[in-house]
Amino acid sequence: MTGGKVDLALVREATRLELVKLLDGIPGTKAIVWDEKLAGPFSQVADYAFLRTHDVCKMYYINTSKLPSNTVAHIIFLTRPHTHLMDLINQQLRMEEALGGGKKDYHLWLVPRVSLLCEQRLEEHGVHGSLASIRELPLLLYRLDSDLASMELPMCFRDLHLDSDPSCLFLVAQALMTLQGVFGLIPNIYGKGTAAKQVYDLMVRMRREMGGNEPQVTPQIDQLILIDRSVDLITPLATQLTYDGLIDQFFTINNCTVKLPGEKFAAQSTTESNTNSNMDNSFSEIKTIQLNSSEELYSEIRDFNFSAVGPRLSHHAKSVVAQYEERHAAKTMGELKQFVQKIPQMEAYKQSVATHTAVAELIQERITKGIFWPALQMEQEFLKGLDTDKVNPFVEQCIAQKESLNTVLRLICLQCTVNNGLKPRVLEHYKRDIIHTYGYHHFLTLENLERAGLLFAHQGRSTYAVVRKTLQLTVDDVRTLCTRGESVMQVLTLLPCFLLYAPLSARLVEFLQVPGWRAITGVLQVLPGPTLTETQQLPSALRHRRGSGGSVQSGLEGSTALVFFIGGCTYSEIAALRFLSSRVDQGGPEYIIATTKIINGDTFLESIADPLPT
Repeated sequence: MTGGKVDLALVREATRLELVKLLDGIPGTKAIVWDEKLAGPFSQVADYAFLRTHDVCKMYYINTSKLPSNTVAHIIFLTRPHTHLMDLINQQLRMEEALGGGKKDYHLWLVPRVSLLCEQRLEEHGVHGSLASIRELPLLLYRLDSDLASMELPMCFRDLHLDSDPSCLFLVAQALMTLQGVFGLIPNIYGKGTAAKQVYDLMVRMRREMGGNEPQVTPQIDQLILIDRSVDLITPLATQLTYDGLIDQFFTINNCTVKLPGEKFAAQSTTESNTNSNMDNSFSEIKTIQLNSSEELYSEIRDFNFSAVGPRLSHHAKSVVAQYEERHAAKTMGELKQFVQKIPQMEAYKQSVATHTAVAELIQERITKGIFWPALQMEQEFLKGLDTDKVNPFVEQCIAQKESLNTVLRLICLQCTVNNGLKPRVLEHYKRDIIHTYGYHHFLTLENLERAGLLFAHQGRSTYAVVRKTLQLTVDDVRTLCTRGESVMQVLTLLPCFLLYAPLSARLVEFLQVPGWRAITGVLQVLPGPTLTETQQLPSALRHRRGSGGSVQSGLEGSTALVFFIGGCTYSEIAALRFLSSRVDQGGPEYIIATTKIINGDTFLESIADPLPT
């Protein structure tokens, strides 16, 4: 997964250096006891083979069970700074002491920083003195792909809007300072939203504290664009229609991997293993698939609208057949040898096509049953601003039939957002129906949605119509986009994100480049939060030859922009920004994307939900 002009692999290497310093600072054999939620993201930084080269012999999980017997000299607890995890570490340390584990040294490494609350909790338990050392591992960004990084902070939006905890903004600012340490100072900074302004202020303070001792690195990133999730609450509530987005919606992508029902892959597995006549007929219930740009086919189709994925896979299947048919044209020994040499590559290609065909079939099964299409149609009506000011009959029907609560809440919150709130009687009607149908234990969830700004009483005239028209968020008919004789399928390939809707956040990024945010000041004024337009003065020795870097229009062609989503982003927004990057030959910048967490409609609402125990 090599990158473009800016390769995020350099961030991983910088993090590895920090990890190696800590590992090599503890001589002798080591066992790592993982925070289970941290083990997955950490695999993007260092796998087991890498850890073994630094004397890591065993790996376990932090839980209520005692650690297996081992002969290592050091046990390292590697965890996030959460007090409930300190409680589990206390239990495991107590069990180790009871079994006579006094000959070992115990260490605690907190990611990404040490927490005073965690240390206090350990002192309360009386095990703080049992730890030989407490260190922090400043692992802030996980590289997921050549153009994509995530901080893996799923509760960032909740922390900001429900718990009034801004600590995630400090971590975002730290992550950006780390990026600037690797790729140089970013001369132009733009942002929209309260969180964006707060992150910029923290960056300014951090630079001031460095006292001019910043790394003298030639700048490789020309623009930083900070997007506060609260500026665009519509996009995460809408159903994504990209291949990637639907995989995440139905099966959840974690750390570039997805776990799928194994039966769809049983046939191809049997074909691959047909030489083993005694093969066990049982097949794993779960199939784990790695998803990243190192696989050529996935890299090609991941951002397609799902309607365009089937025809593309069919084309590749025909290509596989055509490649194998070439063996009949081989007449000489030299030609046969060339064909045989290509077989491993052809087999990998065939396997890739079969795998993604099976994945597409699984998605197709999900979208053809239930209320997927009716709910999608209702979303489109809301996105066009139709009938958003009254109780919706379809939503009422969904509640009456006890459809998925996440689907119901997404529709209601989407209706509320585009209408700038619901009339009090409409809001109360929805809340009463949900409590009666799904149970009183969802009362806190409804309260949280109100506090998060997703479900609230009407607050004056809706500004969505102005935003929609100015930023061209929707089109009425995909055929109107076929301006140069393209087929509808060709347009769908290039219009991946939603059905006739472009993400508001991506439109803001696009309009920043051309014609510039000055042309949409009316829209920026009605969107929540301040607008940020700042420059960071570069040392004279590091200034670009293209120009002063003081304007977004200066040296736009061939430039690189980092878009950072604070509060999470969706695969649809990633697809939209990749589409804008594909037009770099038209004079726009190449985009790289970072976020606190990749989210979808369900995970977004689940991070806010707070159901009472039943």
